Amino acid sequence: MKPPGHPVRLLVVEDEAVSREKLAAYLAAEGFEVLTAEDGNAMGKLMRDYAVDLVLLDINLPGESGLTLARELRARSDIGIILVTGRADEVDRIVGLEIGADDYITKPYSMRELLVRVRNLLRRTTGVTRPAGEASAIRFEGWSFAPERRRLEAPTGDLIKLTRAEYELLSALVSRPGVVLSRDHLMDQINHRIWAPNDRSIDVLVGRLRRKLEPDPRSPTIIVTAHGEGYVFTAEVTPGG
Repeated sequence: MKPPGHPVRLLVVEDEAVSREKLAAYLAAEGFEVLTAEDGNAMGKLMRDYAVDLVLLDINLPGESGLTLARELRARSDIGIILVTGRADEVDRIVGLEIGADDYITKPYSMRELLVRVRNLLRRTTGVTRPAGEASAIRFEGWSFAPERRRLEAPTGDLIKLTRAEYELLSALVSRPGVVLSRDHLMDQINHRIWAPNDRSIDVLVGRLRRKLEPDPRSPTIIVTAHGEGYVFTAEVTPGG
């Protein structure tokens, strides 16, 4: 958790020095405090010494890969993670989302597009205040979901961590219970991403949510597949405190 008042701090993990410094300079010019690391060892040291709000993590690194580092990071933190890769292979995107990354961008990318992704993700992960009048919580099947705080509480009382994409997907589903929502509609709710044709990322995100919500994710009863159409949130939703 960052201490009160410290500037938004980004960590750029990229082994190619020119690209690393160019990106760091661009983000610093946009008002961020930027740290840089060339590999997982340097990244780990910086994260022990500094409070970091978001990591831009290249997949192709010497030593441990960005995917391995993202998996380890997500296991112990809900920090924002954007994966950067030079490969357009869908497998990398799917694996990245499976292990808990919030977003990804493929090289070569526009600096402006990356900046938009960084700002959008920070709005989700640094506790931006929501408009007054939003319900404090939504209840379903013993769960309590507070969209304005990105807080999900299990029936046992345990707090369940949500990534930015999981939060946006659950928000979209609970806002229209009992209604079949197409994959295209749900994709539009996830950070306004530009999706590739036949992109399976939404199915991966649904799978991640099911593993957190469903007693048996293989036989879901809360987020149900409408074959050939999309998904439907079948639980009864009520306002809560």
